[in-house]
Amino acid sequence: MKGHGQFCAIARGQDLLGGRWTLLVVREVLCGSRRFSDIRRGIPRISRTVLSERLEALVHGGVLARHDGDHGPEYAPTAAGRDLLPVLAALGTWGQRWLPRRADEEDLDADPVLVDMQRRVRPEALPRQPQVVRFVVDGGPPRFLLLAAGEGQLCSRNPGFPEPLAVTTPLAPLVAWWRGDVDFPGAQRRGLAVAGPRALARAFPGWFARYAFAEVAPAAVDGAAP
Repeated sequence: MKGHGQFCAIARGQDLLGGRWTLLVVREVLCGSRRFSDIRRGIPRISRTVLSERLEALVHGGVLARHDGDHGPEYAPTAAGRDLLPVLAALGTWGQRWLPRRADEEDLDADPVLVDMQRRVRPEALPRQPQVVRFVVDGGPPRFLLLAAGEGQLCSRNPGFPEPLAVTTPLAPLVAWWRGDVDFPGAQRRGLAVAGPRALARAFPGWFARYAFAEVAPAAVDGAAP
């Protein structure tokens, strides 16, 4: 791919990282995804071909390292890749602060939200016994979040554990709560429902450390408020 032809480090960084999807691929690997399928699950609209191209470019550029795992190729951040963490954090903070947040008007996918919830489970807050939370978002196929051994695992089918809670919701209120636009009661008023034993349903929001930028308040300018 032809570059900008500039000596400037900003331009050179843009040459490597500025293509569509590239920073999201880096985000997924920095968040712990290692296998091709796991990376793609967090970026469901990327094609397999484009993801392969982005991974190859990032390996060639020294941002990621590729090695053969037990189930195929795996990717991990190099020192250069880990050094991008504050860059992504600054971009996320800027976007959370300055971009409009109107979940009901945005073109969104459910899986990235559920994948992030899986990553941000609070082990100390979980019930002792393994269990599954069923999610039905916008009437789509159910997703199952297994909460066991102090972590979360997102599945397309129940792996065989009790299923005491069911979350049924339009996507917009789930996003608005997770992103920090509204609190959990606010999301419930917009249509998010948790069915199951009352004690578990009340505890459910506390099982997660919300989205990494949920505490970043919007800038006080027209159009930036939730």
